[in-house]
Amino acid sequence: MSRARQLYDWADTRLDVESAQNFLGKAFPAEDSFLLGEVALFCFLLLVLSGVFLGFFFEPSTSDVAYDGSVQEYQGEEMPEAFVSVLHITYDVPFGMFIRRLHHWAAHLFVASIGLHMLRVFFTGSYRNPREPNWVVGTGLAALSMGAAYTGYALPFDEFAATATGIGYNLTVSVPLLGDFLGQVVFGGEFPSSATIPRLYFLHVLVIPSAIAVGLAVHMAILIRQKHTEAPREGDVETATETVDQEDDSVIVGLPAFPNQAAVSAVVFFLTAATLSSLAGFLPVHNIAEYGPNDPAGTPSLIMPDWFLMWVYGFLKLLPQWASFTVGPVHVSGEFIGGIVLPGLVFAAVAAWPFVDRVPEPTHFTADPLERPRQTAVGVAAVAFIMIASIAGMNNILAEQVLGTTTSVVNPWLSAALLGVPLLYGAITYYLLRDGGADTPPESLPTGTSQGGESDD
Repeated sequence: MSRARQLYDWADTRLDVESAQNFLGKAFPAEDSFLLGEVALFCFLLLVLSGVFLGFFFEPSTSDVAYDGSVQEYQGEEMPEAFVSVLHITYDVPFGMFIRRLHHWAAHLFVASIGLHMLRVFFTGSYRNPREPNWVVGTGLAALSMGAAYTGYALPFDEFAATATGIGYNLTVSVPLLGDFLGQVVFGGEFPSSATIPRLYFLHVLVIPSAIAVGLAVHMAILIRQKHTEAPREGDVETATETVDQEDDSVIVGLPAFPNQAAVSAVVFFLTAATLSSLAGFLPVHNIAEYGPNDPAGTPSLIMPDWFLMWVYGFLKLLPQWASFTVGPVHVSGEFIGGIVLPGLVFAAVAAWPFVDRVPEPTHFTADPLERPRQTAVGVAAVAFIMIASIAGMNNILAEQVLGTTTSVVNPWLSAALLGVPLLYGAITYYLLRDGGADTPPESLPTGTSQGGESDD
């Protein structure tokens, strides 16, 4: 017996290598849109790697230290240590500015790829039975990604970031009955306190990434346990060993996990890394030297969150003052309703959708959005809702720089648009699609076998 065979047998008796061959032969549909989930996974990997590099040099402290670095403007000035360490990373650490930019753009692409991936899953109906659990997991990952971005946003402790973090603190303490306790846990007391940056740093580098890693592991485990959805076939498929019937959803037609899909995944990884490297090389990120360290007595002229949290900011800006009310000892503020309740309802609605648009039998083929007028109309209305809320988050720019008026004039129109435009777009979408295709009755769809189905969100 050859040494190679002996080595294989030794590994097989301990690791059950033979059973792993079933996974290596698992088929993956050759559809480009299915790779959005891999883009998100690779962004998270690059976030972790770049975050480890940055963590070697960042100091999560608000204690004042004398600055001695390359920025002449702050030479010898006493400033928070967190701010000083980010200046050091940006201007003095070799490749520090590049890695910081890459980390920034990876965070943005991570959130964007999750959002696009969920849109793809929604409009093709890939969340349906038996994939509801993974849709819920994906919704949780989307929320965690925004939480990770927010906590990282605050760490430089410059004037802009500190002001934005203060908005998050106000939302946290607005929670009825539990607000003060949550503010103490998350922010270390009244903001800004000496414990604020260490708490947010702990959440940013350990708690939230660990939760994301667990969520991704669960997501992938369900994906491996189930099989992928597949686009409807145009006819029977001839393989080397058999003919797969057009409506046979017990077999997936696609690329084997190894080596074909592994090679595709490698290409996706390097393309993702190349894209982020190009962005990091050519596009600047948040310029903390321009804003300066946190100044409790000052406020930047223009404060707004990143694009993926702009819709929450829009809720806060449009909610009228009379929305606050008191019931007995419990005070419910407009900040709590606009910043926590409404976003929470949005995420709850997203997570619950597969149970609203449910089908009794497993469904393993994707659907054509043009043949699902009701579901597609809901999706279009939801996208319009988030987009208008995001525009409302920039109401000051819209009013002063675009229209030459005040926010008090613009806000009623934005509120009306937030309520009316999504309904209008949804109705138009439904009207245009209802004659072109009708919802396919669940009982007429190809049904699955005991193998289950894929979770591709």
